[in-house]
Amino acid sequence: MLVDPITVAANSPSPALTFAVVAYTGEGSERKDVTNNYGLRFSHSTNAKSGERHYMQLTQTLTATNPLTGGNSVQTASVSLSVSIPSFGWTAATKAALVQALLDTLNDSDVTIAKLIGFQS
Repeated sequence: MLVDPITVAANSPSPALTFAVVAYTGEGSERKDVTNNYGLRFSHSTNAKSGERHYMQLTQTLTATNPLTGGNSVQTASVSLSVSIPSFGWTAATKAALVQALLDTLNDSDVTIAKLIGFQS
């Protein structure tokens, strides 16, 4: 079980975030940072044939002006991480190393978040 609340230090341009539990589901939790309108969701599942799946999603909700109509509406953006591991062959350490390799690749200067959201592949 993760701590409640989860506190994340500010790292420009991201603000400091405090995610408090708003719901526990059978295999995960939903958390909110009401100050900055962020949400955080975790879910986990296992299957004897297909292995295990771990999912983490971060959302941000804001009121935005539609450039076509000039009206305001609530909009939500999200980013997620999904980890699927076969039922055998990976240890806890090799699972963690696989996720870390993805994060390291995303942070590498050849890839970067800016290039990802800039449609480069």
